[in-house]
Amino acid sequence: MENFKLACVVTMCMALMYAQNGGAVSCVQVSNSLAPCLLYLQNGGVVSPSCCYGVKGLVNAAKTIVDRRVTCDCLKSAATSIKGINVDYAAALPEKCGTNIPYKISPSINCARYTCII
Repeated sequence: MENFKLACVVTMCMALMYAQNGGAVSCVQVSNSLAPCLLYLQNGGVVSPSCCYGVKGLVNAAKTIVDRRVTCDCLKSAATSIKGINVDYAAALPEKCGTNIPYKISPSINCARYTCII
């Protein structure tokens, strides 16, 4: 268990350094990719093709552990900070777009659980 915690701390530090130094995925990219999803995330209904394009683009961009961690942390932050987001709609978004991520988007997700691999 101690090795797991250490690996997660190291991964988190790498993620922060990577994001600050122009990593492949940034919170700006996550926000821009999901901007077309805002109407759905707040009101439900039909998910637009441009929203799904953004979701799939993020899934494809997050290839490394660091990218997945940055993406997860950004999604968690957005789910917490953007007013009116329905967490059930957010959790259903990847499936509605025909893609898969190993966690449900929510303000309470433990990103380390899904991105730290030993």
